[in-house]
Amino acid sequence: MSKISMSRRLFGASTVALMVSAATHAAAQSGGKALYKDPKAAVDARVNDLLGRMTLEEKVGQMMCIWQEKGKIQTDAGEFDAKKASETFPNGIGMIARPSDRVGVKPTSGNAGAEVGVVNRNPLETATYCNAAQKWAIEKTRLGIPLFLHEESLHGYVARESTSFPQAIALASSFDPDLAQKIFAVCAKEMRARGTNLALAPVVDVAREPRWGRIEETYGEDPHVCGVMGKAAVLGFQGDTLPLAKDKVFATLKHMTGHGQPENGTNVGPANISERILREDFFPPFEKIVKETNIAAVMPSYNEIDGVPSHANTWLLGTILRGEWGFKGVLVSDYFAIKEMVTRHKLVPNDMEAAFKAVKAGVDIETPDTQTYPNVIQLVKDGRISQSEIDTIVARILTLKFQGGLFEAPYVDAKQAAKLTATPEAIALAREAAVKSAVLLKNDKGLLPLDAKKVGKVLVLGTHARDTPIGGYSEIPRHVVSVLEGLQAEGKKQGFEVAYSEAVRITEKREWSADEVKFIDPAVNAKLIAEAVEAAKSADTIIMVLGDNEQTSREAWADNHLGDRSSLDLMGQQNDLAKAIFDLNKPTVVFLLNGRPLSINLLQERADAIIEGWYLGQETGHAAADLLFGRANPGGKLPVTFARHAGQLPIYYNHKPTARRGFLDDTTKPLYPFGFGLSYTTFDISEPRLAKATIGTSDSVKVEIDVTNTGSRKGDEVVQLYIRDDFSSITRPVLELKHFKRVTLEPGAKTTVSFEITSHDLEFYNMEMKRVVEPGTFTIMAGPNSVDLKKTTLTVA
Repeated sequence: MSKISMSRRLFGASTVALMVSAATHAAAQSGGKALYKDPKAAVDARVNDLLGRMTLEEKVGQMMCIWQEKGKIQTDAGEFDAKKASETFPNGIGMIARPSDRVGVKPTSGNAGAEVGVVNRNPLETATYCNAAQKWAIEKTRLGIPLFLHEESLHGYVARESTSFPQAIALASSFDPDLAQKIFAVCAKEMRARGTNLALAPVVDVAREPRWGRIEETYGEDPHVCGVMGKAAVLGFQGDTLPLAKDKVFATLKHMTGHGQPENGTNVGPANISERILREDFFPPFEKIVKETNIAAVMPSYNEIDGVPSHANTWLLGTILRGEWGFKGVLVSDYFAIKEMVTRHKLVPNDMEAAFKAVKAGVDIETPDTQTYPNVIQLVKDGRISQSEIDTIVARILTLKFQGGLFEAPYVDAKQAAKLTATPEAIALAREAAVKSAVLLKNDKGLLPLDAKKVGKVLVLGTHARDTPIGGYSEIPRHVVSVLEGLQAEGKKQGFEVAYSEAVRITEKREWSADEVKFIDPAVNAKLIAEAVEAAKSADTIIMVLGDNEQTSREAWADNHLGDRSSLDLMGQQNDLAKAIFDLNKPTVVFLLNGRPLSINLLQERADAIIEGWYLGQETGHAAADLLFGRANPGGKLPVTFARHAGQLPIYYNHKPTARRGFLDDTTKPLYPFGFGLSYTTFDISEPRLAKATIGTSDSVKVEIDVTNTGSRKGDEVVQLYIRDDFSSITRPVLELKHFKRVTLEPGAKTTVSFEITSHDLEFYNMEMKRVVEPGTFTIMAGPNSVDLKKTTLTVA
C-alpha cells in the first residue's frame, strides 16, 4: 500500500455505529483512562472513544467557528479571555478564525478582510493568543478538544510581518510547481510558528472570466495548470504524510466550483455551466488534488449551479466529491455562505432551514461565525437530522485534529515566532519567485535588458512605482521593496541617475478592505501628467509603472464592496499618460503591476518593451531591477489569455471548434495567447517525437521534445505539450494543455524533455458521461505557447 493511500486510510474515520461499544471497551482496557488521550492508540479508536463521551451539544460545538464575535472570548484589549470563552461556549467550540487579526476589539463592518486602519497582531502577540485559546480548549472544557485556528494564505500568510510572495496568478506564470511547493512550505512554517494550523488556501478555481475581480487569486484558465500548481501548494502546506509535521498546516481547496466563470463576470453570480463542462474544465483540479494528496479540507463556492447553491448541493459535495473521488476530509463553509441561502440566494426562509440544507449536503463546519449551526441541535431533536449524521461529521473533524497532532502538541514557542518569520531564506525565495513570475510581453529592437552604461538619465513614472501594490489577501510585510527603490539602488551601484515623477494616480487609497473606492479627479492627473512630460524631456530612458491596485481589482464580497469590472482597459488616465510619453519618442519600458489580464492595446502598439509583473510581493523592486538590467532573464508565461477588449469575452484558449468564427467589426484573436512569454534569448523547440506511432486505448506512450537555446544569453523556456482529439463522438476543444516543464539552458545548450502521454490525457466523457478513450488519431503539439506549435500524429487503435 502506498504512503498516501495508507495515510488516507488513517485519515478516514471508521464506522461510527460502533463508537459507543468501542469507547466502553477502550475505557475498560485502559483502567478508566480515556483512550482518546493515548497518543499510541490508533486514530480511529481515539475518534470513536471521544465520540462516545460527547454530548450532542459538544458535538455541534465542534461544527462552529467564531470571528466577528471574538469580543465574546476576548478582553477589551483583545487578549484571549478563558472565563468569557467558557461563558460563551460552555460546550466548547471547534474553530477560531484569523487569530492574528484584532476583529472583535471594536465593532466590525462584516467584510471579508481586516479592518481598515487596524494594526493586527505581530508574531509574538499572535502566538500568545493562540496558546491561550488552546490552553482554554485543552484545560477548561470538559473533554479538552483542541481548536482549529485558521488563517488565509493565498500568496503568503496573511498576518503582519509575514513574507509576501507573488500573487497566485503571478505564481502560475512561473509554470514552476517546485517553486510553488517551496513557497507554501515557508507559508506553513510561518503560520505554524504562531499557532495556526489550517490554511484557507489554495484557490484552484479555473478562471475563464477576466472581468471577475478574483481572477488574481487563481492559477488561471487552464485545468491542468490549476491542478499542478494547486497540488504543489497543498504539498507545501501539508507535506505528503500524516500525522502532520510540526512545521506544516492543513490546506483547504477553494472554491468548489464554477466560481471562476460567474454570470456577467460579477462575483458569486450563477455558474451557468453544464455537467459536462464542470467535469471537463472545473472539476479536474479538485479531483487531481483529492486523489493525489491528503488534502484536509474543501470549501464550497458561493455561487449556484443549475439553481442549487454549492453549500446545499448534495450532488456536488456528496455524489461527486465524497462519492466519486473518495474525499475523506472536512468540508468548511465559505464565510457567511450558509446564511446567504437566506439573504442572497433566497433558497430558504430562515437560518434553521439553511442549516438543514448545509448539513444534509455535508458541510461540516460553518465559518466564520455561528449564524445558523446553533439550530442543528433542534434539528436533531426534531428528528430531521439524525444523531448518526452528526456523528459522521464530528468524526471527520476529530480525525483531522488527531492527524494534526493537536491533542499532543497544541502549543507553540511564542518567543520563536518572530525569528521564524520573514527569514533571509524566505526573502531570498520571494525574490526568486518574483523574478520567475514576470512575463516579457514585448521587446522591440532588443531594448531590454537595459545597459547601465547607456541608459543615461532614467525617469521612473507612476504612483505605484513608489507605493507598491501586492494584491488581495495581503497584510503588511516588514518591508516592501518598490520599483523606485530597486532602481535607485541599481543606479547608485551602476552609476546612472534615477529621477521620479508621480505622473498618474489611480485611486485615493489602495486599501483592499475599504468599501468605498474613490478615483482620482482627472484634473489632478492632467497636472501630474504635464509634470511628468516636462520631466521626461530631460530623461534618456523612461520606465512607466502602470496597472491596477488592490481597489481596482478585488473580491466583491458585498453590494457595497465591489471589485469586478465591465472593462479590461487601464483605469483612470493611465493611457493618457502613456500616449503623452510615447509622443516624446524616447526609449520607454512599461512595467505592469496588476491582478487581471488587461487590454493594453495602446501599450502593445507603442511601448518599446512591456513586462507583465502582476503583483510580485515584497521583493517587487529587487525583481524589477534584476529583470530590467539583465541579471535575470524573463521566463514566465501567461496562464490566462489577454483579450483586446471585453467584447471578445469569453476568450479562453481551449475552446470548441465552432467558437471564434469572427466578428463583423473586429478580430477574435487575443492580444496575447495563453502560454505566451518572451525572453532575452531565443529557443528552438522541436517537433514532438513519439516512441510509438500507434498505441492501444489503455496504453501510454513516451514523447520527447528537444529544446535548444539559440541565443546569446542563459534563459528559461517552458515547454508546453498540447493534445487534440481529431474526431470523436463528443466535440472536443481545439487543443488542451496536458504537460509542461520549465527548463534553464546556457547559450547554445540543448536538452530533451520527456513526457508520458497516458490514457488519462486522451480520455473524455462520452454521451453516458463515462470516461473513455476512443480509437482514432490525436494531434500531439509542442511549443513555447498555445499558438506557435509543431505537430505530430498519434494513432489509437
